[in-house]
Amino acid sequence: MLKSVILIGGPQKGTRFRPLSFEVPKPLFPVAGVPMLQHHVEECAKVPNMKEILLIGFYQPNEELTRFMSSAQQEFKISIRYLQEYAALGTGGGIYHFRDQILSGGPEAFFIMNADVCSEFPLPEMLNFQKEHGESSSFVILGTTANRKQSMNYGCIVENQQTNEVLHYVEKPSTFVSDIINCGIYLFTPEIFQHIGAVFQKNQQDMLLDEQTNGNGWHRAEAIRLEQDIFTALAGQGKLYVYKTPAIWSQIKSAGSAIYASRLYLNQYHKTHPERLLGPNVSIGTGVTIGAGVRVRESIILHGATLQDHSCVLNCIVGWDSTIGKWARVEGTPSDPNPNDPYAKIDSETLFRDGELTPSITILGCNVTIPAEVIILNSIVLPYKDLNRSFKNQIIL
Repeated sequence: MLKSVILIGGPQKGTRFRPLSFEVPKPLFPVAGVPMLQHHVEECAKVPNMKEILLIGFYQPNEELTRFMSSAQQEFKISIRYLQEYAALGTGGGIYHFRDQILSGGPEAFFIMNADVCSEFPLPEMLNFQKEHGESSSFVILGTTANRKQSMNYGCIVENQQTNEVLHYVEKPSTFVSDIINCGIYLFTPEIFQHIGAVFQKNQQDMLLDEQTNGNGWHRAEAIRLEQDIFTALAGQGKLYVYKTPAIWSQIKSAGSAIYASRLYLNQYHKTHPERLLGPNVSIGTGVTIGAGVRVRESIILHGATLQDHSCVLNCIVGWDSTIGKWARVEGTPSDPNPNDPYAKIDSETLFRDGELTPSITILGCNVTIPAEVIILNSIVLPYKDLNRSFKNQIIL
């Protein structure tokens, strides 16, 4: 029997997703027409003997999350539960805190995956790989290849090329270590909790010492990071292996990366969901009104929006219930990886560079009104704004 755990983070985690994360928790933001999390759930539900999917995070239970879980349970015929952390416990601390829930029913293995990744989720391949590599209690990291420069923005894996054992693991190194990077998707056996438990015990002892010496035991012993605290120690011990995938993979850290992830998923839909396809990397929510002569590409149009006649929308996210007037042009700059480098990944862009707003996709928050015949370029418009002129490279508060 198998389980899956999806780490969904919490409200202070989606800051690079604002203003979109004001309206909906980031893991439920629509990517390629369905909530980001649904791609994970759909692939987990296809795995034979998958008993349950657990979502772990520190969002307060909310209506959107409850609605998503009940509709996904019905659609994919699998149990989905939400376990709420009392604080941000890190990628290892959250699963350790809920280890009894994960281990109930006696799963022989379980997947852990971050919510903010776009992937083909080669879960059956990871299971087969685990059976063929190391002993039955070994752990598997999903890896992919990045270019030398960008690899340093991720967890880097040095492997034994014959056995695929992880010999060395460094999270975001300052110099080049390896071009194999961590995809944030793991396959563990219950034995992983012994290793996390050892870190927990050490943290507790350090905390007691800290309190005795300077009365500053504020940091929680339960705050444990899989990457820095567990993988770094397990590397080279014959326990940790990397399964490398050549398939699609990208992080979804910012709104710009959501459009790129949307394109990756939409390309897959040609094989998996042709009925969902519309235009050149365009996903359109329910209740959207599109007038005559409208041009839309490389964009996400959220439900209830109106694009009036002959408007043009390129490289944008148009928020819920927003309106773009006739002959208006709303355009952003794509933040895509280098198309000439097969291993290029999307850069995690900073909002400002040299004191100016970095050219990126244009984002309209919810209930924004763009008048007729204006141009909005490379800008972020916060919710409930009624614009009356053109803007370029601005955050409109």
